[in-house]
Amino acid sequence: MAVTSSGKIALWEGGSLWLVTAGRETTETGAHSHHAIQITFQLDGLIEIEGDGKSVSGPVVAVASDAAHLLRASGAAAALLFIEPESIAGRSLAQGLFRQNTVVSLKGERAISYIDELKRCLDDPDNQGDLVKLGQKIVADFAAATVPAKPDHRVRAIIDYARDRLEDRVTLPDAAAHINLSDSRARHLFAAHTGLPFKTYVLWLRMERAVQLYAAGSSLTEAAHQAGFADSAHFSRTFRRTFGLAASALRLEAIASPD
Repeated sequence: MAVTSSGKIALWEGGSLWLVTAGRETTETGAHSHHAIQITFQLDGLIEIEGDGKSVSGPVVAVASDAAHLLRASGAAAALLFIEPESIAGRSLAQGLFRQNTVVSLKGERAISYIDELKRCLDDPDNQGDLVKLGQKIVADFAAATVPAKPDHRVRAIIDYARDRLEDRVTLPDAAAHINLSDSRARHLFAAHTGLPFKTYVLWLRMERAVQLYAAGSSLTEAAHQAGFADSAHFSRTFRRTFGLAASALRLEAIASPD
């Protein structure tokens, strides 16, 4: 499949910022969901996201973790901010943005003010550090309104255990034994804090890793293998189900956090 979109992806612990330029003026994805919280900034038009039984439009729209939705956009350029919901910032965003609906339009001056900064980053080829810092600044700004309880340290330990072993087979019993919990207690604790079964969460971690590797220049096959997918076809199917478009239609330049 021909590449139809390009751009940059800035990655840091707990989040990523995608700046994307499509090869057409209108974009529509199929219905999909992903574990990360998503805030979309349409940089040269409007975005409409349908989910939770209604349609929400505007230049900046946020989608809650694991919420099924589809996206329609007018304009070629967009910024997509993804935040890990188990992070402190993610938990704060969940409490502050999604109390009534899983899809919300962000209309305040704070949200709109970032569009010009994001445009500059998209146009500037030498903005690697700036893009990471801007992504982190936006997350911190939106998350500052509420102070959530810290995520359970045992859940973070399970996630870290899985993240460090994605090339291998990762099981909940092994992760539970690593932090001295029984299988049943770990399963209950993990689902209560993440809202997902462990196996589903590991699939999301594999997707994050594969996207990072693909954006850094690996082929679909190489990225799939190094992230622990069975093959590139499995990665491609999961990518389409997660983001609503084909991975092969997207070409990104990866920018890692300098920290």
